[in-house]
Amino acid sequence: MKITKAMILCAGFGKRLQPLTLSSPKPLLKIDGKTLLSNTLNILEQFGIKQVVINVHYLGDQIIDYIKKNEFNMAITTVSEKDKILDTGGGVLNALQHFSNEPFIVINPDTIWNSNYLEELKTMEKEFFINKKNKCFLLVVNKNKSFDQSFKGDFNLENNLISRKDTDDLKYIYTGVQIIKPDVFDHFSLKVFSINKIWDDLIQNKVLFGKESNINFLHVSTISIYKSLLEKNFRH
Repeated sequence: MKITKAMILCAGFGKRLQPLTLSSPKPLLKIDGKTLLSNTLNILEQFGIKQVVINVHYLGDQIIDYIKKNEFNMAITTVSEKDKILDTGGGVLNALQHFSNEPFIVINPDTIWNSNYLEELKTMEKEFFINKKNKCFLLVVNKNKSFDQSFKGDFNLENNLISRKDTDDLKYIYTGVQIIKPDVFDHFSLKVFSINKIWDDLIQNKVLFGKESNINFLHVSTISIYKSLLEKNFRH
């Protein structure tokens, strides 16, 4: 099977990127002349995604205008969280109607995606459909590969099974991309909640799976990291 739909999470406030995000939403910040959003759309297009949903809240009109003014070879729908931000889990649940019952990709635009990720995405897709237990499949990376060394770790990974055991020594961090089935949200009536609630529920039932990325992890997390990434990019 082939995954053809994806969601990009673009509703956050980007507070750790202030003052830049006082006037611009985080997904429209640029690295190497490209916005984080266009970079994410580009990797999805290369992977073969045909339909994309983007949720917006903070300075959302700027993102909507950006999509309208630029041509992308995909059908793009924006979902506005007008009244209040719904957090990562609530944001996906709010947009679920756009995905029917098909598995889809959820991706964060603040990771600097590049073509090296394509093979890892293809492997994720293949492994997702091989294991019938899969409802959610994460791409994680050893925190030692992170440009931002402040990350303390989110998970452990053993035989493709993700856990949070040994919480004092969590070796892996979430890269910002996952494959997910709509039915993992069936028992969630909350409107505002973190995707971590989904993950924790799956971990408890020992059905959260993942793959380790071998790519150095570049992630726009803070204003100082962003400036360092700009310098790193300029030097190369």
